Amino acid sequence: MTTPAVEDVSQHSELKRSITGRQLYFYVVGDVLGSGIYVLVGLVAAAVGGAFWMAFLAGVAIAAITGLAYAELVTKYPQAAGASLYINKAFRSPLLTFFITICMLSSQMAAIGSLASGFVRYFSSVVGLSEDSIWGATVIALVFLAIITAINLIGISESVVVNVVMTFIEISGLVIVVIIGVVALAEGIGSPSVLLEFSAEGSPVIAVLAGVSLAFFAMTGFENAANVAEETINPERAFPRALIGGMLTAGVVYVLVSIAAALAVPMEDLAGNTLLEVIRADLFFIPATVMLVVFALIAMVAISNTTLVTVVAQARVLYGMARQDVVPSVFAKIHPVRRSPYVALVFGFVIVSALLLIGAGIQASQSELPADDRLDIVDRLATITVVFLLFIYALVIVACLKLRGRDESEHTYRANTPLLVVGIVGNLAVLVYTLIDDPAALLWVAGLLAVGLVLFLAEKFFGKQDRPPGTRPGDPEAVPSTTKEL
Repeated sequence: MTTPAVEDVSQHSELKRSITGRQLYFYVVGDVLGSGIYVLVGLVAAAVGGAFWMAFLAGVAIAAITGLAYAELVTKYPQAAGASLYINKAFRSPLLTFFITICMLSSQMAAIGSLASGFVRYFSSVVGLSEDSIWGATVIALVFLAIITAINLIGISESVVVNVVMTFIEISGLVIVVIIGVVALAEGIGSPSVLLEFSAEGSPVIAVLAGVSLAFFAMTGFENAANVAEETINPERAFPRALIGGMLTAGVVYVLVSIAAALAVPMEDLAGNTLLEVIRADLFFIPATVMLVVFALIAMVAISNTTLVTVVAQARVLYGMARQDVVPSVFAKIHPVRRSPYVALVFGFVIVSALLLIGAGIQASQSELPADDRLDIVDRLATITVVFLLFIYALVIVACLKLRGRDESEHTYRANTPLLVVGIVGNLAVLVYTLIDDPAALLWVAGLLAVGLVLFLAEKFFGKQDRPPGTRPGDPEAVPSTTKEL
């Protein structure tokens, strides 16, 4: 059975093509660049040492190669569906497609939890909350999630223009870090030799691998650009340039920020902490007391923006699965006035809250252990996110190679085949190392997959195989098909 050609998809799209290549470029930069570096830089530094910029560089390389596969597939199928669509077309397996969709949903929930915990660290620095206050930090994270969910319940229109504005706010904080790094180097505070130091014993390659799985979290988000492919002008030409260009731009910024942080702050201070440690070095032109507050606010804006978009995407995945009678149809219900998938949003809030509460319980039980042996909930949830995404990305590259020769035209972008093979190996290598390094993460992964399985079985055995009014394809009252219109 053949799939529709690109031209046929375009003809049947009801969405207006209004996004230019330049706007798409900033959309990609905004999706990739932001909260990851604000949340995880200290954890990557702790895993690798002063050479942790290499972990970001390796993560950028693997993610960029994966982006090549996405670029090729989008030029064939410029539809707002992403990995699930590509894998379905390549393998024609409903079970595999469902599994990938559950993996994507799980990765989004884990990412939301990690981001909420990262938000708390910056918020705590502003209000003076002790880092040892486990339950206090958890309450703040839950309140933050409740606010983000409430915004989505009320209804929010995510536009490319807003994304561009938020991108510049996020970049401003990272530019400050780079400037501090330049000042540290010029004043001889930081020695370039630190950039080649590794904290882990044994091979430097193993040390870098230890940080790549976390650094890779900072590069995720580029796959969301596929959701606006139907609204992009001349996607066959604009999408590959904007996607790869945006990812490389974000990657360069990440490497520069990593180098600057390593030069400005001793590793023992940066390891396990946030970029606020760089601000505390007091090397900027504004007093550190003022900059700490300003930078924390910038970081919170960056994290909030990423969390908001991720919550929208998570609710859309669950909503879409309900429309296809894969999970109970209750998740396809929309608010009659706000037009938001309120059941899917509330369910996502409950699951992420459960992850944070479980993490807080484990942390509380480990209070007598040395700090290095305690659970870091940001680290754990980021690791879970990466485990799911590495598997998805590797399979997307395989799907790209399997679909070669199908639905192509003279305008179809073709990625370099040897690079795609390297991408498969790279994704799987980091995945295997991550699971070996943190086997306990498998329990969390299994727990999230179990939630998806329960929903699937509930629909299979108890579902009525119907859909509530306003959710059937073609229904004039149906929710718009793109995430950003929710």
